[in-house]
Amino acid sequence: MDSVLIIGAGAAGSVVAQKCAMNRDVFKKIHLASRRLESCEKIAKRCVTPIEISHVDADNVAETVALLKKVKPDLVINMALPYQDLPIMDACLEAGVHYMDTANYEPRNEAKFTYKWQWPYHDKYKAKGLMAILGCGFDPGQSNIYCAYAQEFLFDEIETIDIVDCNDGSHGKAFATNFNPEINLREVTQRGKYWKNGQWIEIDPLSIACMVDYPEVGPRKSYLIYHEEEESLVENIRGLKQIRFWMTFSDNYIKHLEVLQNVGMTRIDPVMYKGTPVIPMEFLKELLPPPSSLGENYTGRTSIGCIFKGKKDGKEKRAFIWNVCDHAQCYKETGAQAVSYTTGVPPVVGAMMFFKGHWKGAGVFNVEQLPSKPFMDEIGKQGLPWQMAEIAEKDQAELFAVKT
Repeated sequence: MDSVLIIGAGAAGSVVAQKCAMNRDVFKKIHLASRRLESCEKIAKRCVTPIEISHVDADNVAETVALLKKVKPDLVINMALPYQDLPIMDACLEAGVHYMDTANYEPRNEAKFTYKWQWPYHDKYKAKGLMAILGCGFDPGQSNIYCAYAQEFLFDEIETIDIVDCNDGSHGKAFATNFNPEINLREVTQRGKYWKNGQWIEIDPLSIACMVDYPEVGPRKSYLIYHEEEESLVENIRGLKQIRFWMTFSDNYIKHLEVLQNVGMTRIDPVMYKGTPVIPMEFLKELLPPPSSLGENYTGRTSIGCIFKGKKDGKEKRAFIWNVCDHAQCYKETGAQAVSYTTGVPPVVGAMMFFKGHWKGAGVFNVEQLPSKPFMDEIGKQGLPWQMAEIAEKDQAELFAVKT
């Protein structure tokens, strides 16, 4: 297996295509497809080795099936919008092609992150001898694999997980989102949620915050939000008692978000404007800078990882696994800022794991269900090195003190 079709030519899709093109020993044939052919053309020019490109409307199953039968890839890497996961999964099933994505499906008319639509594909993929790998970005993705690695090599039992995500960068814009504005704003404005003692607990959006000390960045105010990898990790990390997800937002971001919410610009239901239905969130997306335009002159770094509390050999243990990524270095290599880079590199490594036979099976799998060590061994070579340290309670005192 050595042929890959990438669907989606946004900022993260560009990173995937470029990194595949840097690894031709694994990816002998690379094809990039998108509704925007001009975006594919721009990305192809950036690739260090030649790739093929096509136009495709990923919402159209028949059109995607036709492209799959023409290109005959071994694996589809879905870098399109989460709305398009199911049509692409259906197309892969019909054409007999393995599947991978970086974010779970959500319907356009409801900000609802859940695997309930994709997990039921397990039996259909298994019956056809196909593999579907879900959530192979950074978070979800690399964060899940950190958890799997910790479970296998660092702990006898993991009691709590705090996934912490900081972007300490500056793009110089008054307001912009680092990935697709629709997805980003839907994610932040929905109700928060975390898992504790066997149940999900909902909270008002951005109503719980604390200071988290991020490696190479320092203490930053972080908000408790819901993130999709929590749903699968609850199923796959044994003995887990609590899992939470924390993300940093600047005061400027929060201020703009509050104003946009107050005037109705984050609504995802249509409103009538001069006799035409308009979805405010989709209109807002057209006004904001595209994430692919933010890389130039972006300064600072991302610092993302997982903080664990559990037991090893009968003793209490705390550990932290993380990655730090520099915006300027990412832009120099791929023309993308670090948020796009950290999303785009893991699916390339995941595809390597699949092609090399480290990840195999029939059915639908989240990445923490697959061998973690080969991925951890490779991801640093591809640009996202990780570090691990045992920590004390005082090292993240405020985080551990938050009673949720």
